[in-house]
Amino acid sequence: MSNTAAAPTHTDRLIDLDFAHVWRPFTPMRQWRRGRPIIIERGEGFTLIDTDGNRYIDGYSSLWCNVHGHCVSEIDEAIRDQLGKIAHATMLGSGTIPAIELAGRLVEIVNRAEPMISSPKLNTVFYTDSGATATEVAFKMAAGHHYHRGDAKRDTFLAISGGYHGDTVGAMSVGFLDSMHRPFEAFTFSTKKTPAPDVCRCGTPTSAGGEWPNWDAGRCDRVRDEALTALDEILDAMADRLCALVIEPTMQGAGGMIRQPDGYLSGVVERCRRLGVLVIADEVATGLGRTGAMLACDLEHVRPDILCLAKGLTGGYLPLAATLSTDEIAESFEGEIGEGKTLYHGHTYTGNPLASAAALASLDRIERNGVVENGAKIGAIIQSRLRESLEDHPNVGDVRNRGVLTGIELVRSREPWTPFDANLRIGASVCDAVVQRGTMIRPLGDVVVLNPAPAMDEATVHRLLDAVIGAIVEFPFPA
Repeated sequence: MSNTAAAPTHTDRLIDLDFAHVWRPFTPMRQWRRGRPIIIERGEGFTLIDTDGNRYIDGYSSLWCNVHGHCVSEIDEAIRDQLGKIAHATMLGSGTIPAIELAGRLVEIVNRAEPMISSPKLNTVFYTDSGATATEVAFKMAAGHHYHRGDAKRDTFLAISGGYHGDTVGAMSVGFLDSMHRPFEAFTFSTKKTPAPDVCRCGTPTSAGGEWPNWDAGRCDRVRDEALTALDEILDAMADRLCALVIEPTMQGAGGMIRQPDGYLSGVVERCRRLGVLVIADEVATGLGRTGAMLACDLEHVRPDILCLAKGLTGGYLPLAATLSTDEIAESFEGEIGEGKTLYHGHTYTGNPLASAAALASLDRIERNGVVENGAKIGAIIQSRLRESLEDHPNVGDVRNRGVLTGIELVRSREPWTPFDANLRIGASVCDAVVQRGTMIRPLGDVVVLNPAPAMDEATVHRLLDAVIGAIVEFPFPA
């Protein structure tokens, strides 16, 4: 009998390299190296395939950006076609066809819906490469707009508590989350926060409000009105100091998948517009069909002054972000050279032609295939099945979603509302159990997050839900 150890496999070698050299985003690295990570080699439709040939439903849209599935022929072909022309050319001193055409297309799409609250159109497009950089330039647009108009005292940003806008310094400042950003607090700038309309946590501090789910109309209206009253108090006290309010419309994402009650967004926009406070809508996570509408702002018929898009802009293929603004804001940065009004901001790969070509192909497919409508349909399926299956589970505090954006909050007790000790990593363990059932998802703390591609077919959605529900029902939650 031979005692020779088996030769390391291709996967083993990749894991060794990974453990030795890769510092992963949003990952507790010590815990990561204790497991055997999945190494994705390829994708087919809504399926991810690892180096061992195992197949997984992509239940998190490869970090909330995949729209149509993987290896989509139209987007593949658009990139190949553009690659045969030019892969990159700077926008400093020249232009490229895909970036120019995409700007026109985006302007047409975001202004398609007529807002109930009077608002100028978003006619200008500034390209960057990620959600965080899209918000960074938005902050400069807002601050520079007031400065160049002679209103420099508007030097404070107002944000919704628990919001997340990225991990660059400005984005951290406006969307500061203690669990992610505590070591860097000294390097952030001061902002003002207004309470989030959190239906689970507003009201009685030790309870989620009794019966679950907590989305009865009376409770939602009360939480919304309390949050708007708190906003009114801030606006009354310092409206003339506020540069802009920054909001994730209708659904806060990485801060815990907090769904805003109906009417909150429109109430915020109406109040800010009346007092001259700009509204920056961060639709990096909510835009392009994720909420069952092309834009989350469309759900409440509002239009912001500045709009940030990223993630699904290219269908999940390549990094690209766009920050759209009104003509009035853009014109604030125009003047003679000596006036010093130019917005000196940019990135090497701004408006990259390959990414822009992918975005144009993705937008074509969204409209041709009814992806927005499909996202609304499968969002309703997700909500119905999760609530029906988990309503009586003692460790499921709440299920909330907008379209495909979905959070399942796990708690030690619903009444009184008692979270698990964070050190137990219950959310991560449940997601590991879901992965063992052939579906890739990730948690936000103890909120299990589902965020499938809005184009996903119903059969695959049901298989995804079977995996998630089965894992939660059979999970050995601690008493």
